[in-house]
Amino acid sequence: MSTVIPKDKLADFIGVELEPTEWFKIDQARIHAFADCTLDHQFIHVDPRAASQTPLGSTVAHGFLSLSLLSHFAEQMGVSIEGTHMAMNYGLDRVRFISPVKVNSRVRVVATVLDILEKSSGQYLVTLQMTMEIEGESKPALIAEWLIMQFV
Repeated sequence: MSTVIPKDKLADFIGVELEPTEWFKIDQARIHAFADCTLDHQFIHVDPRAASQTPLGSTVAHGFLSLSLLSHFAEQMGVSIEGTHMAMNYGLDRVRFISPVKVNSRVRVVATVLDILEKSSGQYLVTLQMTMEIEGESKPALIAEWLIMQFV
């Protein structure tokens, strides 16, 4: 579900925390598929037996797998400026991988609107702080500042 922001109320949304997304399970099949896609087959991701012997105790999702899931979660919690007809990924200002996501963990995202800036006529840069929580864990998987250009 997307939050639509009226153009005359943009400043009112700075600092607003959006509703959390639904939980999403990261299973071994997804981790393997990501490893195949990125050619990153480090044992902590793809070898359950070897990974069980590490301090992590199991395989873990790639940090970039967790980060790439922000696109999935954006559909559930995104914000759009009234009249937006297109939005594009503009990049990331800051990303920190805080805690590993162990296989079969469930994650969700909570976003906070950090800034909305009109870059040029009809083009708004929306900066969101994305915090990916791990169910049952006190520390998040990641925190990222995501920039999205919206065309109104």
